[in-house]
Amino acid sequence: MPLAEQIRPKTLDDIFGQKHLLAKGKPLRKIIESGHIPNMIFYGSSGIGKTTVARIIAEQTNMSFHPLNATQAGISDMKSIFSEVGTFAGMNGILLYLDEIQYLNKKQQQSLLPYIENGNITLIASTTENPYFSIYHAIISRCTVFEFKPLNFSEMQKAVERAFQKINYTDFILEDGVISHIAHGSGGDVRKAMNAVELCFLSAEKTPEGKDYISLETAKLLTQRSNMNYDRDGDSHYDILSALQKSIRGSDENAALHYAARLIQAGDLLSLTRRLLVIASEDIGLAYPAVVPIVKACVDNALQLGLPEARIPIAEAVILLATSPKSNSAYLAIDAAIEDVNQYGALDFPRHLQNQHFDGEGAEIKGQHYLYPHDYPNHYVPQQYLPDEIKDHVYYHFGENKHEQAAFAYRQNILKNLK
Repeated sequence: MPLAEQIRPKTLDDIFGQKHLLAKGKPLRKIIESGHIPNMIFYGSSGIGKTTVARIIAEQTNMSFHPLNATQAGISDMKSIFSEVGTFAGMNGILLYLDEIQYLNKKQQQSLLPYIENGNITLIASTTENPYFSIYHAIISRCTVFEFKPLNFSEMQKAVERAFQKINYTDFILEDGVISHIAHGSGGDVRKAMNAVELCFLSAEKTPEGKDYISLETAKLLTQRSNMNYDRDGDSHYDILSALQKSIRGSDENAALHYAARLIQAGDLLSLTRRLLVIASEDIGLAYPAVVPIVKACVDNALQLGLPEARIPIAEAVILLATSPKSNSAYLAIDAAIEDVNQYGALDFPRHLQNQHFDGEGAEIKGQHYLYPHDYPNHYVPQQYLPDEIKDHVYYHFGENKHEQAAFAYRQNILKNLK
């Protein structure tokens, strides 16, 4: 039996982490202790106690516990469980624990509805993806969602110590820092930590006295990069990209470098470079227009070099973006223009902006009457460019930065000379 299974907690008090849900007086704890278990969805990353809590609920309520993994289960598996309804086996209630429910398709999820709605089946589903996007809304409406969080370092350290105690680490010699490194390196995932402890045990060296010796180097090797907690298609992927952009937008180059480093260590160079290009236009924009070709050059260099050398031009781009003046004026302007297009549709062009073509007999005004700006002082002449229905709409507002204020002053000078 894997070590993670051997030391799986048997009571709520034995669980490390999730104090916001399971400490005395907290909501999930009170629900479990009441004995009246509603349909629930446990949302959070892997290895942080979702399955353990479901097992404890089943044991404390004497319900018939049926765990299924949605990556392998189908409707036939669920029907087999449904067949227990009204039988001796299900007399204390049936608890279906459906792990990774997001992998069931809509039809499979819908098959659960009649049973969870009338109370014949109590559903506890778990997911590592945001349930409001990945689970059928009719299931969500019948369940209470609880978010489980990765364990902090202190909680992880206690879990690792308990794991070594389980295999009796008095018979081992642990180099200083082994427990701390495994706790740090497991990314709040207890299962990862237990696997690392077990691998350390299996790869221990023998001392001259016949004792098993686990070195810090061994612990580092067996936990390397396991703390990334990164899934390219999961929430953590988008959370890191969001944190990167918000750190750059907030002009915090150190935080931005941290999140960029996490993406680099995860090997996700493509997502990182794409987001940097977006940031250059969305958040710096017209405050420093030259940043766009500079970041593009850094991105091209990074993609051509590949990792690990790509980290250097990436760092240059991140620091430049974070320390540059900021403006989202272009971003807001185009969104405002798109909103008008969506609201008004394809409005007619002013006649003088159309391509030159023959005026029919029904035309009220003959000729195009377009004024060519280059024929006028400062290459400017007032005339209507927007369609009549929205001729006074303003999308772009000059930002309060040196570059845009210079453009604003140039415009104002031209308008002043017209008077």
